[in-house]
Amino acid sequence: MAVNLQGLTDNARKTAIAELNARLADAIALSAAIKQAHWNVKGRNFIAVHELFDTVFSNLQVHVDEMAERVQQLDGVAVGTVEKVAKASSLKEYPTDLTKAEDHIKAVCERMRDYGAKVRAAIDTTDEAGDADTADLFTGASRTADKDLWFMESHLE
Repeated sequence: MAVNLQGLTDNARKTAIAELNARLADAIALSAAIKQAHWNVKGRNFIAVHELFDTVFSNLQVHVDEMAERVQQLDGVAVGTVEKVAKASSLKEYPTDLTKAEDHIKAVCERMRDYGAKVRAAIDTTDEAGDADTADLFTGASRTADKDLWFMESHLE
């Protein structure tokens, strides 16, 4: 069993790179959906929702960058072009005909729940493969996604 410089087996490294690129594609697609909502939201509480989308976007970007950089640390290639993300993302396509704040919040929340579930699965997959550091990275991304989802869903109460 080959071990690389990080002390990871080749299987752990390859598994982590695959999971990181898969979740990277989802995170980039989710980022684009959040910006679509941010740019087009209207209605009561406009400024609060508009600013909330900006905050959620910024929080997500931290994890996008960490995922891409971790791929590089593992000697992989981070794949984040628009064309590749459009093909690779497993998230449902975001509708472009929404304007009401509640509709945007519901649509973003639906995608965040899906993203969060897939990130949690990636925690287990990378941990079981032997890469605790990547599992920890995904744990941080999951924690942020859960908190941001809670903030957004609170607007629907």
